[in-house]
Amino acid sequence: MNILKVIAIGVCFQPFWLFAQEPEIESVLNEIEKNNIELKAMAQFIETEQVKLMSSNNLPDPIVGAYYLPFGTHSAGAYTEFQISQSFEFPTVYGARKKLNENQLLSYELDYAIKRQNILNHVRKYCLELIVANKRLVHESEWADNASKVYTQVEELYLKKQVGLLDLNKAKVAWIQEKFKIQQLEKDKSQLLLVLKSLNNGKAIVLDASEWIPSIDLMNKDSLWANKTLKDPWLNQLEQETEIAKQQLKLSKNNSLPQITAGYNYQGIKDDTYSGIYAGFTIPLWSNRNKVKAAKSNVVFKETAADYRKQSVYLGFEKQYNDYHLLQLEFNEYKLILDGMNSEELLLKAYELGEISFIEYHMELRFYHDAIDTMLNYQAELYAIQSDLLKHNL
Repeated sequence: MNILKVIAIGVCFQPFWLFAQEPEIESVLNEIEKNNIELKAMAQFIETEQVKLMSSNNLPDPIVGAYYLPFGTHSAGAYTEFQISQSFEFPTVYGARKKLNENQLLSYELDYAIKRQNILNHVRKYCLELIVANKRLVHESEWADNASKVYTQVEELYLKKQVGLLDLNKAKVAWIQEKFKIQQLEKDKSQLLLVLKSLNNGKAIVLDASEWIPSIDLMNKDSLWANKTLKDPWLNQLEQETEIAKQQLKLSKNNSLPQITAGYNYQGIKDDTYSGIYAGFTIPLWSNRNKVKAAKSNVVFKETAADYRKQSVYLGFEKQYNDYHLLQLEFNEYKLILDGMNSEELLLKAYELGEISFIEYHMELRFYHDAIDTMLNYQAELYAIQSDLLKHNL
């Protein structure tokens, strides 16, 4: 069974820039690929199917028969006959069937590659969600600290009768909300880690990527599509289905040739014996009728279906790529503006100096936090689309 060798060869042709920028995720992908129970089961299934395919091209069993006829009215003695024979299809049939079996096995291996990529793509998405969640936690922790600090200040001012109960309640609610967000993020992270643990056959996953930010850049659309058509096992499976149909047609044509039987025959009556070779053939006048015609029709169907499905895949790819590009522009614009701002610190200083009221501080802060949340939402969406666009590289 060469399924692991096939996958390993595919990995060697992956662009190194993808994994060179994702060392943390790569280690998780390698671990889950090694431990995932679904992939192990599918690999075992393919090994079983390989044995079945090999056995389907065996010769039929030889036939041994004998007659001993001592009874009846005869004077020449008992009649004895022995015969051994072997039937086999026309030799070219075995070559055609072997080629068909090889193509069928390759199709199973492509099914494995598709399943593997789907699982690893989900894993990569979960890892990227964890990275975004970590970034959110960094922001939320800072915001919670500031909210706690402001609440303490407002509480002191309230005790001095310098602010009203409404300001105190809003400051407390703002602080509590930040604490709840942190709790929710921790819960979301735990859930993602549980999913990864399940995919890793019950073994916990460690992803230390709090400071690492994956790239959101992609190669141009034409180059990416060319790369995808070359390596995507799902697209390759479409071509493989057509190849299998062509090989089935070739086998059907070969099945129109005679089946041959050869053997040895011995006959004996008293002192007289006769022995020699036995030969015969079966002419498939009726058993293969219309099968070649059906196989030709199947080839045309597979070729047409493959062309249509490739066009559909390209249209989906093009839309996804264009959506990604527009989303990337919006994200970069948000990031450029927010990276050059220090609104959180400036607002806090302005509030502490009495330049703005607590209500103004809270409203402006909420606006700033919403902007950062939007930017992180864009980033999470970019990562999800990027994973789908680059799935063929896994």
